[in-house]
Amino acid sequence: MNHPERFTPTDPKSDRSFYVFNAIVSTAALGFLAWLLILREAEGGDVDLRFLPAVNASFNAAASLCLIGGFVAIRRGARAVHQRFMVTAFACSAAFFVSYVIYHYAHGDTKYTGDYGAIYFPILISHIVLSIFVVPMALQTFYYAARRRFDSHRKIARVLFPIWLYVSFTGVAIFFMLRG
Repeated sequence: MNHPERFTPTDPKSDRSFYVFNAIVSTAALGFLAWLLILREAEGGDVDLRFLPAVNASFNAAASLCLIGGFVAIRRGARAVHQRFMVTAFACSAAFFVSYVIYHYAHGDTKYTGDYGAIYFPILISHIVLSIFVVPMALQTFYYAARRRFDSHRKIARVLFPIWLYVSFTGVAIFFMLRG
């Protein structure tokens, strides 16, 4: 008799479909950001959205707190609490992404003018490089959790957690460095 906690459906066709979906979504997000930040000229527009970077930092801070809460919950064996924290962290990161795109579509890139470029730029570069991995890895961990493939979920989550936490935390730090 199969216990529902131990049942691990493995449908290779379903897996392949998800991998293709994940690759398309992740590549589209990355390509769109590259176009937005590198190729497209900001138009300014009539709407003042200079408040959005603070909103974005708040979304990143909330995602960081949820990630830590989810980590603590799973360590304590509170799977349902862990799940709520992780879904909320993903929602905060998704809201950040939407708000970030809106702001940069209207205002373009923000130039660093501070005195601590030797600190700022390594943080920014590592933040950007590591952020590339968050979407595909987060989608993969959610997929494995939904399929009850917890061994695979854990393997990816152990790598994803510090990356996602670093990206969320440094997003807040970058906001303050740009404003300081």
